[in-house]
Amino acid sequence: MGFRSVLSKPFAKYVIGQQQKWALDPSKFQQQILDNLIQKGQQTIFGKDHKLAGVNSYAEFKQAVPINDYEGLKGYVDKILKGESDVLWPGKPAYFAKTSGTTSGVKYIPITKDSIPNHINSARDALLNYVHESGDGKFLDGKLIFLSGSPVLGKTADIHTGRLSGIVNHHVPGYLKTNQMPSYQTNCIDDWEEKLEHIIDETIDKDMSLISGIPPWVQMYFDRIIERTGRPIKDVFPNFNMFVYGGVNFQPYRKKLFESIGKEIPSIETYPASEGFIAYQDSQEAEGLLLLTNSGVFYEFIPADEYYNESPTRLSIEEVKVGVNYAVIINSNAGLWGYSIGDTVKFVSTHPHRLLVTGRITHFISAFGEHVIGEEVENAMQETINRFPEVEIVEFTVGPNVAPEKGIPRHEWFVEFRHPPNDLASFQNQLDLQLQKLNTYYFDLVSGNVLSELEIIPLKNDSFRNYMKSIGKLGGQNKVPRLSNDRKLADELIAYRK
Repeated sequence: MGFRSVLSKPFAKYVIGQQQKWALDPSKFQQQILDNLIQKGQQTIFGKDHKLAGVNSYAEFKQAVPINDYEGLKGYVDKILKGESDVLWPGKPAYFAKTSGTTSGVKYIPITKDSIPNHINSARDALLNYVHESGDGKFLDGKLIFLSGSPVLGKTADIHTGRLSGIVNHHVPGYLKTNQMPSYQTNCIDDWEEKLEHIIDETIDKDMSLISGIPPWVQMYFDRIIERTGRPIKDVFPNFNMFVYGGVNFQPYRKKLFESIGKEIPSIETYPASEGFIAYQDSQEAEGLLLLTNSGVFYEFIPADEYYNESPTRLSIEEVKVGVNYAVIINSNAGLWGYSIGDTVKFVSTHPHRLLVTGRITHFISAFGEHVIGEEVENAMQETINRFPEVEIVEFTVGPNVAPEKGIPRHEWFVEFRHPPNDLASFQNQLDLQLQKLNTYYFDLVSGNVLSELEIIPLKNDSFRNYMKSIGKLGGQNKVPRLSNDRKLADELIAYRK
């Protein structure tokens, strides 16, 4: 047993002891965070504009601070970009996490000295929870890899700027640096396919014990290794015993990933975002991810069906209910105020508050009022695959066709099959039935002949990989939207139709 696994156990015991305090009494720690945010924020430009000095309660906070998206805070970010200090948080950000926007183009999400521990310690604590629960820390003794974006940082207004994964790479604890893969030089390669080949060159003969990344890109890494060696991953990396993932629902990728490995291994799900590390899997036994209520973020939740109302309900942690779909709003020591991160979640328990990520508030189909969400299409697909055991999918996305050349409007499912169904028509019919079970509005529209049953459009092999490559988003932290309310993605994927 190596020194890392030996030392991890007493440290894990301490961390989990602290975790239990805030997980079982989240309102106390959330109030402390809110008080600290108000106290530090009141001397900033944002704080003065919103009169934070006069705020003494959550009710008053909701009156003072509106719900914002990036557009709502962009004017303040622009001030930082012009060199101003004390804009959203005291001083200047330590970093900008650069992400792709929609109406804004590139988004610059501030990361401050105060908010860095949220990103770094949370990732560490996710691993320590597993060590504490299982008593097994041997995965810390071998080589580890996080398939991520480039750590090369530029400068914007004299502030280091890059992808979140690249920024985090600069803060990997020293005790893990010696076993981190790949090399810095390889990690700096921008082209994903070239980078992947170099990663394989460097790791294929190493004692890999932990592999982390977004499942579809990890699968590509595994596929290339199997092509080179003709062996399953368990034979290439016999001590590989921990898979860490986040960013997408694992279920559609699970079967193929473990088949590639050649056995099931322990895994840990995390919920990181550029705006903050929100939650992690704290138990292999309990459902859901533990919301991090003592990590510099004060959370609010808006019922998803109220999100686009003029005055939606804003709830604190003590007011949420199990089983309701909520949009996540954060206020943080990165200087984000009333900020909608765009995700939706559903709590499966309270005290401790564990949640499931259900999708994106902007990723839905409601061309006719059906409001189908990501969780529903993923569950419908999984339930259908369970009934057609020969089927494996690589990826899929869903969009509306409101004006088809023939017939009445319908949803179109663009699916890349690894192994297609023996009877596509039966698979398609079952998929539609499953979606009707999950969404009563969709059921009513199909039953009333407002919508026809969905149509599956099979795509050629490597369609999603080639599409993501064509738009410069292959690999790293990039993800294919699960569904869209417009035809933009659907029209681009038509070119890949079988």
